Amino acid sequence: MERGLLWLPLLAVFIWLAWAGSNEYQKVEAYRLWAKQFEQAKYDIYSVLGKNGDLLTWGKPTSKGPVNLQSFSLEDVTQIRFLVDGIAVDPNTPPSQGKKIELEFSFNNFPYQRVPFTEIPLAAEWAKSLKLN
Repeated sequence: MERGLLWLPLLAVFIWLAWAGSNEYQKVEAYRLWAKQFEQAKYDIYSVLGKNGDLLTWGKPTSKGPVNLQSFSLEDVTQIRFLVDGIAVDPNTPPSQGKKIELEFSFNNFPYQRVPFTEIPLAAEWAKSLKLN
């Protein structure tokens, strides 16, 4: 009986890991269906982002599909900044580490939008591909 009680927490951990994995798989599948409508798209645990022409749409991934979707035209954007830990950096020479990675889109007539990323190289590539001409 003592051995059974020792294995019980391990069983709980395995059940939680199975649930977390299943939940993440459902998020990725919901994203995959959502992303079909875009020319370019990205998924990570913080946000989903899709680009179709000059229209950029982003939101938060869930197992039911992206929520809190926001869209804006790149024609309305006056500046795109690549931020790592709140500091603007050059996407051509990104830092190797950082905790808070974001792309900041500034507009003339309304507040900026920040899209979070988990990986610096991915954010740098998006910053370069979205660069204003």
